[in-house]
Amino acid sequence: MPPSDKISRRAFAGLAAGAVLLPSTSHSAPRPMPRTLLKPPRLRAGDLIGLVAPGGRINDEAIAYAVARIEALGFRARLAKNLRAVHGGYAGAVQQRVDDLHAMFSDREVKALWCVRGGSGCISLLAHIDYALIRAHPKVLLGYSDISALQLAILKQSRLVTFHGPVALSGASDYAVEHMLAVLMHPQDSYTIPMALENSRRALLEPHFALRTVTAGQATGPLIGGNLSLVSALMGTPYAADFRKAILFLEEVNEAPYRIARWLTQLDLALGLRNAAAVMIGICDHCGPEDEEPSLSLDETLDQHLKPLVIPAVSGYSFGHIRHQFTLPLGVMARLDTARQTVTLLEPAVS
Repeated sequence: MPPSDKISRRAFAGLAAGAVLLPSTSHSAPRPMPRTLLKPPRLRAGDLIGLVAPGGRINDEAIAYAVARIEALGFRARLAKNLRAVHGGYAGAVQQRVDDLHAMFSDREVKALWCVRGGSGCISLLAHIDYALIRAHPKVLLGYSDISALQLAILKQSRLVTFHGPVALSGASDYAVEHMLAVLMHPQDSYTIPMALENSRRALLEPHFALRTVTAGQATGPLIGGNLSLVSALMGTPYAADFRKAILFLEEVNEAPYRIARWLTQLDLALGLRNAAAVMIGICDHCGPEDEEPSLSLDETLDQHLKPLVIPAVSGYSFGHIRHQFTLPLGVMARLDTARQTVTLLEPAVS
């Protein structure tokens, strides 16, 4: 089994003050984003994959696991220069992590950046990233959880399609690998992703794994979203997700329903959830009430926010902090069909 990535972001909150900031000149306002959506080149067997850790710290065991996984998939691995760096709970100081991202995007041999894990700390990098450099060297960026901050910022400022999918430490799953490689290696004009049967089987004992339709219907729009706490945290910044007329996808882990409610309320106050084309909630593992305090359930919390919207809304879809997850390309047009319980990509995610 891989080292666990299921660590609450709250465990890292006390470390936030330890982030090393760059000079104030690097905090200049981002340039207006390009209008044209940019797709990275498709991956091919034998390509070189750059391993990066833009968030939480990792160790040699994690690195060895990630390298072995890349090689088992038929690729080659290159380690970022500061991959083993440590700064509190982070994988190095802000400058080290930014340098690794810039170096991997600039390296002509590297064809993709795969994040070893999420954790915490990616949001600290956003004001220091060279988004023009990233747009000049488009590549696959793959990960989830705290990586959502990077993905949303890069989509907003570079207009580059990024990929909400397994981190390199994610446990191997045939379902996850199949849909990840299909999206990254085999561009198709239309690609329909069914939900994982393994998650439906697990729902027999763990109800939050069940597929649930809050409001039925079909919706079409670009895929926008990621980890709920990060999507919420970016509101009011130059990196915020504009989910209006989009299929907003959200997932969370290890958070109580009242915090889920707070973040959903923040999104609603910021842009209006009703202005999305649809809302798709993944499997929110370990997000039930804490201890014995009075609380709404996770489903009751979601229903309270989603039912009044009168747009297609679902929960329990196969993405999030789970083993059997599919890969979602941010910015790509897609269709959600609640009757078929599918997500269909309506254009290739790679060039």
